[in-house]
Amino acid sequence: MNKSTGKLLSLMLGMTLLLSACGGGSSNNASGGSDNAGASDQPSSSASAPSESTQDTLILGRGGDSVSLDGSIVTDGESLKIVHQVFDSLLEYKEGTTEVEPALAEKWEISADGLTYTFTLRQGVKFHDGTDFNADAVVFNFNRWSDPNSEYKFEGDSFDYYDSMFGPDGARVIKNVTAKDDHTVVFTLNQPQAPFLQNLAMTCFGIASPAAIKEKKENFKNEPVGTGPFVFKEWKRNDSITLEKNPNYWKEGLPKLNKVIVRSIPDNSARFNALQNGEIDLMEDVNPDDLTLLEANTSLQKIERPPFNVAYIGFNTKKKPFDDPKVRVALNYAVNKQGLIDAFFAGQAKPAVNPMPPTLWGYNDQIQDYTYDLDKAKQLLSDAGYPDGLPGEYTFYAMPVSRPYMPDGKKVAEAIQADFAKIGVKVNIESPEWATYLDDTKAGEKDDLYMLGWTGDNGDPDNFIYTLLDKDAIPGNNRGFYVNENLHNILVEAQKEIDQNKRSDLYKQAQTIIHDDAPWIPLVYTTPILAAKANLKGFIPNPTGTEYYSSVYFE
Repeated sequence: MNKSTGKLLSLMLGMTLLLSACGGGSSNNASGGSDNAGASDQPSSSASAPSESTQDTLILGRGGDSVSLDGSIVTDGESLKIVHQVFDSLLEYKEGTTEVEPALAEKWEISADGLTYTFTLRQGVKFHDGTDFNADAVVFNFNRWSDPNSEYKFEGDSFDYYDSMFGPDGARVIKNVTAKDDHTVVFTLNQPQAPFLQNLAMTCFGIASPAAIKEKKENFKNEPVGTGPFVFKEWKRNDSITLEKNPNYWKEGLPKLNKVIVRSIPDNSARFNALQNGEIDLMEDVNPDDLTLLEANTSLQKIERPPFNVAYIGFNTKKKPFDDPKVRVALNYAVNKQGLIDAFFAGQAKPAVNPMPPTLWGYNDQIQDYTYDLDKAKQLLSDAGYPDGLPGEYTFYAMPVSRPYMPDGKKVAEAIQADFAKIGVKVNIESPEWATYLDDTKAGEKDDLYMLGWTGDNGDPDNFIYTLLDKDAIPGNNRGFYVNENLHNILVEAQKEIDQNKRSDLYKQAQTIIHDDAPWIPLVYTTPILAAKANLKGFIPNPTGTEYYSSVYFE
């Protein structure tokens, strides 16, 4: 999900993704000088809606509820898709791409050494509580995220994304953030970071109202206040979240809707039935079994999100016997990926080989996947000292909600469970509710293996490999507690390197290390399918999985 440079880097993800960033020492007043290729076939969000509309409320159905509405303390997509509507970041991604463009920051300059970024902020912007957005608000937010002892880091909170993208305490990329004046903020770095601008555009770095955080404290996560196109109104847990139009939004003519209601409907088929019955207008994660019905229904439309994800089984490497790479490799041979795709994905997936998708630059296509070979798996277990299979029973966490990369986690887990049993490995499947699931896998005390996935945030390999598998992401997104010092050194070097070709080589080296160490069983890369009423317009799917609803209207 990141992209960056001292000189601008641009690149394409498949046919629709253009990644870009600003050049060192340059002044930017648009999108950092990046090209527009790959987005020309998308409908323009600035195109005006019809003068008369019969509907001004969007009802969206999704698979699970949010964990929190403070984007700085979450990493799950169900939380971030709501946060995306309520908050703005300094930068944002052009709709349908991971191309960086201005948002709360109108322009920026980068020093020749890549260590100083000066942002000119948009004037006249108000938070939803009526307070002013300014440089002091930016400084407040970044100080809150970076200071482990901040009085605004409340009990149970952790800023995992900040630590993942900008390094842990004691090894921060960002040295300090200062307000030069009301509308100018300066970031000083300890070291250059190639994907710095791509990182800043991420939803988790949306700027919150300092006054609201000070007033609401712990309750801010339930009553968020930003500058975004929609204002938070109500959250009925495990049911719905209601957002209303921000009448003072800084983007002229947006949002086009007056209200958005996001409903949690865990079962994919029930969600599709709700769409067919007119109870919702848009749904995520269509069950592959429902594709034929969707395509035959002229009152509905199919929407494909650009593929930019990976689903995987992670090993808890701090527990035996999963601390042994030989055991992990053996279990890789015991998973029938193509069988899973045929049974549960209806052709909307490909077997995963590496911890990042092939649509992303730096992908190592020379690595050969572990084939489905139960005899080979048994032999490797025997070589590791387990000729009769693994002793005991192990806890396998399977996702309780559908995700863009995993339509039915429990069924997939059951198929894997059956194959593991054939090589003498017994696992018991557990699927606690989503928030507990994320807490438990982060703590790593209850699970031995776990199922998760990742949709890229910003178009840079760093956001997959460093964010998910580096030691700096413990505790946090590295839920397998995997540590490899050689990998760490390569990933830190890749962050500092400005030349994209050199960075690409480093990431290919990293993927080789990960393949050989096998901290995961990469499962699939998917093309997520959404469905909507045929008259819904202006919805532009983003590869990151978080779209703005502000351009949506009904014809």
